[in-house]
Amino acid sequence: MKNPFSLQGETALITGGGSGLGFGIASCFVQAGARIILVGRRADVLEKAAVQLGDAATFEPHDITRLDEAESLVQRLAARVGNISILVNNAGIHLKKSAVDTTPADFNDVLQTHVVAAFSLTRAVLPAMIKKRHGNILFTASMASLFGIPSVLAYSAAKSAYLGMARTLAVEVSMHGVRVNAIAPGWIESPMMLKALADDPERSRKILGRTPMNRFGTAEDVGLAATFICSPAAQFITGIVLPVDGGMSIGF
Repeated sequence: MKNPFSLQGETALITGGGSGLGFGIASCFVQAGARIILVGRRADVLEKAAVQLGDAATFEPHDITRLDEAESLVQRLAARVGNISILVNNAGIHLKKSAVDTTPADFNDVLQTHVVAAFSLTRAVLPAMIKKRHGNILFTASMASLFGIPSVLAYSAAKSAYLGMARTLAVEVSMHGVRVNAIAPGWIESPMMLKALADDPERSRKILGRTPMNRFGTAEDVGLAATFICSPAAQFITGIVLPVDGGMSIGF
């Protein structure tokens, strides 16, 4: 094996890849040798990110909640840049409301973006991966997948669903050369985190107080973990959720 941590020859589709964790993952993938396709709703953000990433990156403005267009998107991208060998289901929306203030419509919006859209894209890329007996599906889960966090009921339900999806898919497709895993970022410095902690310094102190490494993570921390999981170095790893949290999930 030349470099077990290399993604040379891989083509990765990253949803929500224009900013935050998605951009951190994309940046690390490019450094590891992969070609990148950034997918999201904001063309200007995607274009800026692709320019920063260089010639290995391209982008496709697309709303992943248009579920009936998932297959045509994948076919269009395959014709343009080649078959997708890595799918990172990273796109999502955040909703901070108490359970009683969360309406069924609110709840459904979060599930549609995180869960149903991710399933639709996964279903669209799997046939080619299975045919080639090579591929990786990665879900960006969360600490909200692992323990209770107040005021994020819909988000927690969506991110928890990723764990069941990853495990069940892994059992179905790993025998065909397709690995399926999830990463669970802790509190990572990003626009989403800043929004979640806005005007709540006590919550920030509480988070750091139970994080053994005593710092918030970075998008690069998540990107490096994602690169490992999708690389040959993790060739016998499937169906897991990997916390990337500075020890928060085991801290007290």
